[in-house]
Amino acid sequence: MADNRADTRVSMRTPLARVKGLGASGHGVEHWWIHRMTAVSNVPLIIAFVIIVAALAASPSYQEAISVISHPLVAIILILAVVSVTNHMRLGMQIVIEDYVHDKGLKIAAVIANNFYAVIIGVACLYAILKVSLGRILV
Repeated sequence: MADNRADTRVSMRTPLARVKGLGASGHGVEHWWIHRMTAVSNVPLIIAFVIIVAALAASPSYQEAISVISHPLVAIILILAVVSVTNHMRLGMQIVIEDYVHDKGLKIAAVIANNFYAVIIGVACLYAILKVSLGRILV
């Protein structure tokens, strides 16, 4: 038998929000989840990065350092580290900006500048890694 009684629970959400199941901003959980996942992925990637840099510091010649970075596994680890760290940096700074910048125009400008900064840093690092690791192929 169907229950035709009215819903007596009080809710401040609109019917559309209740149907979609979204929070106040609509994407807060996704942002939080990606930030946590990049934090977890950064741990092994940064450990690997430190080991690679220590190996490069111990190598006596420039050619040996280039050959280490040219190894496909090392290049992939470095690329993954750059992508994960820059994305984590962008998300973390966005949280700080949204929490502590109260002027709406300044907040939008700061978030846009943060996104551009993260992309520029990421692209520069990826270019350097790819140039060194593919240098033997392209020459």
